[in-house]
Amino acid sequence: MMLQDGSTQLLCLTASSGVPLFTRGASRQLPFSVIGSLNGVHMFGGGQGVVLSCCETEGGGKVVWRVFQESVMLIAVSAGGPGGAGSSSKEEEARLQRLLENVWNCMVLVLGQDELANMRNVERIKRDLRSCFSLIDQLLEERHEGFLGNLTHCADSLLPPNPTLVQEAVDGFAQAADSDFGCLLVHGRIAAATEKWWRLAPQEVVLLSVLMRSLSASGSASCDYPVFLPHGSPTVAHRLLRFHLLPGADVCVLCGPTPSLHRAESGLVGRFWSPLVETLRDCLAVGERCLPASISLRPDMLALLLINRETRRSVSCVRIPTNHPLSDPPLPSKARCWELLKLFYSFSMTRYFSQEETLCVSPEERTQKGNTEDFVLGFTHQPLQCYLVTEECKSFGLQTAQHQLFLVTPPSVPTFALRTAATQTLSDIVTATGF
Repeated sequence: MMLQDGSTQLLCLTASSGVPLFTRGASRQLPFSVIGSLNGVHMFGGGQGVVLSCCETEGGGKVVWRVFQESVMLIAVSAGGPGGAGSSSKEEEARLQRLLENVWNCMVLVLGQDELANMRNVERIKRDLRSCFSLIDQLLEERHEGFLGNLTHCADSLLPPNPTLVQEAVDGFAQAADSDFGCLLVHGRIAAATEKWWRLAPQEVVLLSVLMRSLSASGSASCDYPVFLPHGSPTVAHRLLRFHLLPGADVCVLCGPTPSLHRAESGLVGRFWSPLVETLRDCLAVGERCLPASISLRPDMLALLLINRETRRSVSCVRIPTNHPLSDPPLPSKARCWELLKLFYSFSMTRYFSQEETLCVSPEERTQKGNTEDFVLGFTHQPLQCYLVTEECKSFGLQTAQHQLFLVTPPSVPTFALRTAATQTLSDIVTATGF
């Protein structure tokens, strides 16, 4: 396939004629003949009454197809690469299916569903789709970054040390802007949001966070950006007003025709957020840890992902212990710890734990029970705990009625201690924060 190990290339074509709309991802683009073949084999299968959704290449790569609104075909091509904790064909397929769903929702977020479902001018659509590229690139790149929302469809969150003050400011700011939808992002993660923001579909909350990170990276102090909600309002645009408060801190609201950007920036931002500069700095000080300093984490923990199954929020962090300089084998790097955490999450969700059904669950996710290991199918109960031991690390997963916790530790941690470590970590965080 001519892709580098571990890379993913995304292809977008018209579903009816196979006209390429864009290609993103791997630096080395697939030849046009290969793109044509990938489209042709899918069309041939459709003509025979067969839906081709996934296949594996001889080199261990994976190709996944998905058609949306009978108008747009998305194809993800993943090169075979080095494995990891729990890495398998099953997890890679689930990741690519989720990627295609996220990319389609991203396209709807920016252009609206009508524009994509009824293509009257392909060349104009090609030009319009360029405005999605920064978001799509973020979706592709975040496989290696510290954000897991694209994989989990849970909002990447940060728990501020003073949640009440921050929540009151977000609620008041949104109300003054004639909006029920407001959100504060700190280091790209949601620190506080209005009640109705959390009522948006989980995928919408995740993609709006991705959009906010992209707009923040542009360096502008404020912006007025039209957005469609892929599930709540795919055909009618809303206004996303975003304001830069401090380096690493941004606030936004979803609103209608009023207020104007100038009125909100000049009359509301200072009134609500100037008195909270120190509170915002305290939030920024939490950093990538995502948890207040008052919470003491185990010194032998490498990575953690905690999901609230009811609110669809998550907190995650990676830390490399400093007291293991000569550990054997050497501890994985920070980037590798993020990758191990994601791999273990995928391993657990495709085999043992349940993923909540939402309004926007894809057909592939509805067949998830068919992806469960054979021996699990012989039991009537739902697994609540699982663990995995590899040469690189040990991992433990824990599921309760309200939470899912995924913990990665060094190989030196005794296997029998993993359950105690996970349950104690979950109790410490929930007791201290109410998350």
